[in-house]
Amino acid sequence: MLHLPEFATDPHGAYRDMRRHHGSLVPVELAPGMPATLVIGYREALHILGDPLHFPADPRVWQSTVPADCPVLSMLEWQPNASRTAGEEHARYRRASTDSLDKIDLYALRGGVERTAAALIDSFCESGSADLLGQYAVPLTVRVLNDVLGLPPETGEAAFAALVRLRDADDAAAPEAGNRMFTSAMLEVISAKREAPATDVISFLMENSADSDDAEIVQQIAMLYMAGTEPTWNLIANTLLLMVIDDEFQGELLTGALSTRDAIDEVLFTDPPLTNSCFSYPLQPQILGDVLLPPHQPVVISLAACNNDPAAVDGDRTGNRSHLAWGAGPHACPAKSLAMVIVQEALDQLLDALPEIRLAVPDEQLQWRPGGFHRALEALPVVFPPSPPLPNGGRITAGIENE
Repeated sequence: MLHLPEFATDPHGAYRDMRRHHGSLVPVELAPGMPATLVIGYREALHILGDPLHFPADPRVWQSTVPADCPVLSMLEWQPNASRTAGEEHARYRRASTDSLDKIDLYALRGGVERTAAALIDSFCESGSADLLGQYAVPLTVRVLNDVLGLPPETGEAAFAALVRLRDADDAAAPEAGNRMFTSAMLEVISAKREAPATDVISFLMENSADSDDAEIVQQIAMLYMAGTEPTWNLIANTLLLMVIDDEFQGELLTGALSTRDAIDEVLFTDPPLTNSCFSYPLQPQILGDVLLPPHQPVVISLAACNNDPAAVDGDRTGNRSHLAWGAGPHACPAKSLAMVIVQEALDQLLDALPEIRLAVPDEQLQWRPGGFHRALEALPVVFPPSPPLPNGGRITAGIENE
């Protein structure tokens, strides 16, 4: 049922029905005829995420049984990167990624986000209206991440076009074309940085992956790009939505009783951008509680449902960061600090410049993109009192010129 449009319309209602009928482990279909187990219990999720020996992330045995035209195969298939491997192979890729990300200067990153935000705000602040997803969250995330990774503007455009093609694929050929487009662009970057390395993630990754070939490095970059773009811009948009529709929350933000970080954490509890993720594939049958999990069949963690498990998480969550939105265990997101800097700075800059943002349509008219793995708006139309451009803002963005 995760693939049905009704799920995207009301995922929390679906989780309540699942919990009532199945408990913490739910039989689902990721696509028609593709069975999986969805974990909606917080404690069960922690057990699975912390036990990679019995719940490895390597999908190759399962993948060999799946038709090539399966609509979700491109999202789950094996790749030589940290998110789709296990054991020593995973440890090698993970070290390369985390060591590269840890070299990023978060102070400089914050300044880059500020400059990017100012330029984008200047592009629409005088009009009194905007789509804060398409005109702010998406371009801000993409431009900042391009700079962090070290992608030249033309390569960044090619990477984004490949992402769109992969995201909106409606047949088996589209993901393949998107992967070819991305791979070609990244191979050019790798070649250039081999001649002239810089202080960016791709250069660091190449340095930390001396025992990897170019195809492996491309997949490492792809993992960082895909995980760093859409989830980040959706977290910005989902948090903005909370801030403009929840009067009580908005009032406490204005009085200083709550912070932007509190708003982000609330969204990470309730509407995290990755709703169902952290796939694993048991090597043997596993008994968890009173449920038998079949071998080599996907086990999917419902981050959104586990965060709202009434048996584990309840009451006032202000300051509580026990949610699973970043995952847990050896596959937890290694870029959490970078993502939080981008999201928080993007929100602070926008709300400082345009504090009177309101939705342009009733919130029930907002459209959510279909799909069982994300919580993503189609658009976030807002209105606000027209405002003059920011002083000294809008000319450069984190080293990348605005178009």
